[in-house]
Amino acid sequence: LVPGAGTRVPVRRVPPPPAPPREPADPHRRQAVLTVLVLVLLTVFAGRLVYIQGFQGEAIAAKALQDRLSYAELIAARGQITDAHGKPLATSVERYTMHVNQRELAKWKDRRSDPPLAGPAGAAAKIAPILNMDPAELGAVLTGDAQYRVVQRDVLPAQVRAIRDLKIYSIGFDPTPKRVYPNGIVAGNLLGWVNREGQGASGLEALLDERLAGTSGVAVWERGRLGQEIPGGYQDGTSPQAGDSVQLTLLNDLQFYAQEAIDARVAETGASSGVIVVLDPRTGELLALADSGAVDPNQPSAGNLRGSSAISDVFEPGSTAKVVTMAAALELGLTTPTTPYEVPYQYTTANEQTFKDSHEHAGLQLTTTGVLAESSNTGTVMIGQDIPQQVRHDYLAKFGFGAQLGIELPNESKGLLHASDDWDGRTKYAVLFGQGVSVTALQATSVFATIANDGVRVQPHLIKGWTSADGTPAPVAPPVSTQVVSPQTADTVLTMLESAVDEGTGGNAAIPGYRVAGKTGTAQKFNPNGITASFIGVAPADDPRIAVGVFLQDPRSSEWGGTVAAPVFSDVAGFALQELGVAPSGVPAQLFPTTWE
Repeated sequence: LVPGAGTRVPVRRVPPPPAPPREPADPHRRQAVLTVLVLVLLTVFAGRLVYIQGFQGEAIAAKALQDRLSYAELIAARGQITDAHGKPLATSVERYTMHVNQRELAKWKDRRSDPPLAGPAGAAAKIAPILNMDPAELGAVLTGDAQYRVVQRDVLPAQVRAIRDLKIYSIGFDPTPKRVYPNGIVAGNLLGWVNREGQGASGLEALLDERLAGTSGVAVWERGRLGQEIPGGYQDGTSPQAGDSVQLTLLNDLQFYAQEAIDARVAETGASSGVIVVLDPRTGELLALADSGAVDPNQPSAGNLRGSSAISDVFEPGSTAKVVTMAAALELGLTTPTTPYEVPYQYTTANEQTFKDSHEHAGLQLTTTGVLAESSNTGTVMIGQDIPQQVRHDYLAKFGFGAQLGIELPNESKGLLHASDDWDGRTKYAVLFGQGVSVTALQATSVFATIANDGVRVQPHLIKGWTSADGTPAPVAPPVSTQVVSPQTADTVLTMLESAVDEGTGGNAAIPGYRVAGKTGTAQKFNPNGITASFIGVAPADDPRIAVGVFLQDPRSSEWGGTVAAPVFSDVAGFALQELGVAPSGVPAQLFPTTWE
């Protein structure tokens, strides 16, 4: 064919040469290769196993054990708070917090029951009667997806044992000791309370928390799949160290009596509040400190547990502070108990400051004792005006005004005592009869305790001593003592104060069979409508064992301390003397004359 346009020429394809024949596979070689590969793998695995077992075995085993361990805090037993005779005021009881793993409980079955019980509803049917709960309500709490949910707090030990006997392993219990106060409101504002975490939240419980609480321990155990303890499994932990117990100086029965007395008097007089302070002048021990409207620390949400107003609230002391002026004037030799004075109703000082007595009267012929007994402001200014201004300040400070007394309670106020250079022309005289200076009820009562203790001010204190968990006593350091005035001056002032009860404004404070020395007080507050009515006294005056202060804020029935406060003193002080076993006075009083002719 002649090639032409559009003409195809066939091409002859030459086939490739045939491949050489393949050699047959060697089965022995294949086996050898596989054997080598297996040996290499076995060597790698063996090496890894040796490495793990020989070098990491302990670490891996420890991690596996760690993953199976459960931990629980072992709360230390909290120390007790007791009164001076060892009667518990605050103690702890064994309680538990019940919790549930809701996921695990959903899988729980009790095939022993007829019909079989299962899940939250079945568990609730068995547990509810023990907790005195409604099964439906309990079932709702047990149902869910939480691994830890609190079911009930304050579960009793007997209830815990009964529920554990049901062997519902998804139910657990954490020990949570509960703080209880056996006497309710008695000393409630002093004791404070403990929160759910076992920490002191107010009062002495908070102030002394570190020592009362002790040191917690820890329990460690190996658990199974359902969270149960594996019998014979790993166990470890540290034991808790119980806290120390503290003994207070308070007398429980006297504290109760004072509480009842102040609550009753506040109700009778329509006062906004009231306080009673009872001190042992020889030791500085606080025997009772009662605030009206005290709160039960078993139910802290029911009211205010801020502490005692006797150490935190301040007020002008009024006429009770005239004791300081008399002591200073006697100590400086500026007067004697029988120095005569013509005492007017109204008196004007050299700098034209005019002062008045509480009642209008003609000129009175009073001795220094009579000025104190009749609580004359003008007579006090006449006597005290010769005391140098800085010395007036110094004596107020020496008696404890303007500084914390150091009582073992939170929120103690130091009161208000300005520097003498800051006193204006009126204040420098007003401080002589208890104005222009502010004190706490404890400070005011401490002044009289100092006079009763031969002029020695002993630091008021509330803690008598400590006892460790093993019973070892740990007494506290003795209180600080300060000689404020001489014993002769203190004895003279004390005798003058007897006249204030026998012949003066404090007649309602008398206690049958006992000699009483004391002073009334009526002071206007910064608020013109406010009044602090008080009486502070000492008994027996011939051998003082107690100093008692009664303070009422804003009484409506009467503003006079001799009317509203003195009768409460008589009642509470009389009870205290009986409680302490103090014999009646055996020596009649030899009083100074209160008037002259």
